[in-house]
Amino acid sequence: MAPRKERGDRDGREKGVDGATMILEYLRQQNRPYSAIDITANLHNKVSKAYTVKALKEMHDRKEIEGRAAGKQIVYHALQDAPSDSTPSKLTALDQEIENLRAQLASTKAAEKSLRSELGTLNARVSTGELRGIVGGLEREREELLVRLKPLREKDWKGEGAGSQVVSAEELARVGGEWRVWKGRVVGRKRICREIWERCSEVLPEGMKEREEGRQELWEGLGLEGRL
Repeated sequence: MAPRKERGDRDGREKGVDGATMILEYLRQQNRPYSAIDITANLHNKVSKAYTVKALKEMHDRKEIEGRAAGKQIVYHALQDAPSDSTPSKLTALDQEIENLRAQLASTKAAEKSLRSELGTLNARVSTGELRGIVGGLEREREELLVRLKPLREKDWKGEGAGSQVVSAEELARVGGEWRVWKGRVVGRKRICREIWERCSEVLPEGMKEREEGRQELWEGLGLEGRL
């Protein structure tokens, strides 16, 4: 009759090897969850299923391993060691940095939304085509004034100013008033043009905004005249 195999042989205690230690080392090496049946099979029955179930439960009670239900069975895995540099102070600093970045992100998104809204308002009020129309109108008005002044300049140059018709004070006042009105319109439109240009310049790409020649190209491309 063959000798009966001692129970201790299947509990991993032969040659001084503890079964619980064997199971724990196996879980640490594999670094993934296993059930008692899987552990017994993977260790080639060096420990019995009953012993494995008991050892896993005891190690879990001692918080040496983690366990969770997976269907009708419980799976266990080794504890994950926290990084040595994850001190409470560093974790607190990381949390604070995350909060700061979230606040900066929210602020940046709000600023972007405001700028887009402002740009949309500007585009709705005065388009590039309208600006060109305003500039063209001012140029026509200038030509008309030059045409009106040309005969007077020619008479003065020929010495015929003495024979010219004397301008009355009322006419002079009327012309002066018209001049001031048109001058005010020119100044106002020039100011509007500059303000719109400055606002448009704020949303230019970084490369074009920093290069003076890039700004000059855009200025001329929009048909704008005068010094930038």
